[in-house]
Amino acid sequence: MAGDSTKVAMSSSPPLDGRVAIVTGASGGIGRAIAIHLHSLGARVVINYASKSNRADLLASELNASAPPSHPQAIAIKADVSDPDQVRQLFTRSEEEFGSKIHILAHCAGVLDSKYPTLANTTVEDWDMTFNVNTKGAFLCCREATNRLAHGGGGRIIMITTSLVGSLTPGYAAYTASKAAVETMTRIVAKEVKGTGITANCVAPGPVATEMFFAGKSEGTIKMIADACPLNRLGEPEDISKAVGFLAGDAGEWINGQVVRVNGGFVV
Repeated sequence: MAGDSTKVAMSSSPPLDGRVAIVTGASGGIGRAIAIHLHSLGARVVINYASKSNRADLLASELNASAPPSHPQAIAIKADVSDPDQVRQLFTRSEEEFGSKIHILAHCAGVLDSKYPTLANTTVEDWDMTFNVNTKGAFLCCREATNRLAHGGGGRIIMITTSLVGSLTPGYAAYTASKAAVETMTRIVAKEVKGTGITANCVAPGPVATEMFFAGKSEGTIKMIADACPLNRLGEPEDISKAVGFLAGDAGEWINGQVVRVNGGFVV
């Protein structure tokens, strides 16, 4: 009987218990939802942000509400993902604060040009800014993760890209190209980390109700996009976070080097 009760106790542990996750771009939108969900699965969470410190600090406080002050379950760390020194420090501070190797990188930080220009009308400055954050930032975070994530099981690299790589919608040339590069890089990384127990995948959302999505769009455009989805709605950040949570856990171990489109059928 004692053995049976021990098994029940062990099986009731949260699936990510004892693991540490860095979530970039976590002060709002999809990143915020991912941080909340990974925390609900038992992970200790690093909330990375670039500028919105109030949001990041508030989220950390909310996630720590039931934790003893001496053992925080969430911390907020500022870092520009396009700066290699700041990315390195993000990982170093995370390891020091939690006294642990990092197990999960969920990379959500990104920018989108809300003018939605055609390629012919895209400025060099806007192109460079998009690639600096979306592609260089992903490269720097992914590179750090390949060198520093825990080996032997539970290591997860999860990059947030976009289903626009499948739809090739006009007005998103720089954004889509920047994310397509990340998808290619991640697939290669999945092979390069062979023997470490680390997996590398992309989660590619479709239209999701976030500040980034709504920026620069009319109500008519938003309705048209929602109506184009077979489920007749926009995605919610929680729709994406659940897919990330699955990949982050042991149940997602056999999924590796893949791009998982989470879009309600908007892009098939």
